Amino acid sequence: MRLSAAAKDRFAQVLTSAGLALVLAVLALASPSPAQAEGRIRIAEQYGIVYLLLNVARDQQLIEKHGKAEGVDISVEWAKLSGGSAVNDALLSGAVDIAGAGVGPLLTIWDRTRGKQNVKGVASLGNFPYYLVTNNPNVKSIADFTERDRIALPAVGVSVQSRVLQLASAKLWGDAHYDKLDKISVALPHPDAAAAIIAGGTEITGHFGNPPFQEQELAENPKARIVLNSYDVLGGPSSSTVLFATEKFRKDNPKTYKAFQLALQEAAEFATANPEKAADTYLRVTGAKLDRDFLIKIIKNPDVQFKLAPQNTYPLAQFMHKVGAIKTAPASWREYFFDDAVTAQGS
Repeated sequence: MRLSAAAKDRFAQVLTSAGLALVLAVLALASPSPAQAEGRIRIAEQYGIVYLLLNVARDQQLIEKHGKAEGVDISVEWAKLSGGSAVNDALLSGAVDIAGAGVGPLLTIWDRTRGKQNVKGVASLGNFPYYLVTNNPNVKSIADFTERDRIALPAVGVSVQSRVLQLASAKLWGDAHYDKLDKISVALPHPDAAAAIIAGGTEITGHFGNPPFQEQELAENPKARIVLNSYDVLGGPSSSTVLFATEKFRKDNPKTYKAFQLALQEAAEFATANPEKAADTYLRVTGAKLDRDFLIKIIKNPDVQFKLAPQNTYPLAQFMHKVGAIKTAPASWREYFFDDAVTAQGS
């Protein structure tokens, strides 16, 4: 596969982020960490419009605003990573306080840290359909992918895209073959995967992405088509990307934690009421080179809903336990989300 210089730079950034998380993990083992005082929050986000609420909160300094209302001056730090594995590693190493990733990575880290760091969900960033897009004219469904194809997604076997693909595979070929397509899946940041699908001529013939990358692929490559819609696999609208944290951060920083959730709530109300201004915010904060009207159309998609309560996450949790991806079977979604007002109406 041919990669541009910009793509190579992004790979270096991802590797650097993952390496930093590993170094911090070693240092954490070598010496005890001091107690975290109120007034500092470090947030890990990834690529795409699914992180729009964080973009709005950052642009309008909503976390700082609600912190002042709680009597705390909050210092907010932002980190951009790619893939659930890198995000989970950063959270467990202490490099970040709030992690942004798919439901799959949340369930993985929740199961892994039970009785230890006790990582749980803080909020959803909304419902977004995720599309598996291909530029291979021979691929009409996931059954048509062959050994010659490569499906790009944020993290193989961990990301929510990977887990949804596994669930679709289990429905098609049976639970014993749920990971059949893992062997032709590759980890690639969304911008690079989208570039490969649009350009063609690389080994990447499929990309399970998120907005706006999936819409760019469909708009800019006439051969591109949707093979799979996450809503169809999960049985309806569902939270695609969620935020999670350790029990210790939530307990030790109640005012900062509350300010963060209130900021998200205000951001969700803003994005819902002002899609045009929300699009401008995304362009301004991310520096994305997207047509404004194109972006507004994505945000106004009736399938997109900005809500903090998680929706339709439990089917994926049940599946992951069924195939052994997580050891613990949660009785409900409430086991892997903190008991907070903003998530009270989840599922």
